[in-house]
Amino acid sequence: MTNSEGIIIKGIGGFYYVEAADTVYECKARGIFRKNRITPLVGDRVTISVNENAENTIDSIHERKNYLNRPPVSNIDTLIIVISTVEPKPNFLVADRIIANAEYKNIEPIIAVSKGDISSTNAVKDVYSKSGIKVICLDENGAIDEIKSLMKDKLTAFTGNSGVGKTTLLNRIDENLKLSTAPISQKLGRGRHTTRQAELFKVCGGFVVDTPGFSSFEFEKDELIKKDELAYCFREFREYLGGCKFSTCSHTTDKGCKICEAVENGYINKTRHDDYIELYKAAAQINEWELKFK
Repeated sequence: MTNSEGIIIKGIGGFYYVEAADTVYECKARGIFRKNRITPLVGDRVTISVNENAENTIDSIHERKNYLNRPPVSNIDTLIIVISTVEPKPNFLVADRIIANAEYKNIEPIIAVSKGDISSTNAVKDVYSKSGIKVICLDENGAIDEIKSLMKDKLTAFTGNSGVGKTTLLNRIDENLKLSTAPISQKLGRGRHTTRQAELFKVCGGFVVDTPGFSSFEFEKDELIKKDELAYCFREFREYLGGCKFSTCSHTTDKGCKICEAVENGYINKTRHDDYIELYKAAAQINEWELKFK
């Protein structure tokens, strides 16, 4: 028996596939994890026992940098949010909820704009031009190379509404992936979910996980952010925090609010602030008992 450290690249049917020392091992998690109600996740750094005459086992899970509930994956460095110009049209509220959750989890959000050859990317660029978030238009020269460079030595996740082109983008980044795509439903205006489970692929000197498509309804039940912490998840707000007239300022419509003043003066995009207000209203409805299960 030998011990080795690696990363879980796939989990299915109670078996976990761990890449360690350039080899993939099929492993079972030790019973102690089930007893302690701990579920190994794709992306977990683990220590395994490799046994010649018995099944390999996951012995310990290293401390997680972060994790997501849907899809269940841990230790993400970068989250690339794909937004299409049309079919489906941009849903900035959903995108800003994803970005806020990424910021909350200390994951670097990057926006990739698809279908710029069909419709102008200006609407998306205008919303995020003052946010401090990197925006990459996929139809521009050098865009794919820029994304590849950002993925080096990182664990990168891709997300976005179904039909925006996540899988197509991944296939452009590495044609060896050959991930399946599905046509957009003309009735629903979105693609069918073609990604069934979280799985890591070795790409560009790092790992990438393609995430299942989501709808805004599904995302409503995802990660919870306290209303008092939400403003910190909008990075362009941060320089104004602490400068408001009242310490209890919600940064929505309050008098003497420096963030509202910055919106009026054009320093903060109004769409981003409007989305913050909607997310704040939702956060205000969260009960304390719900926060215990974060």
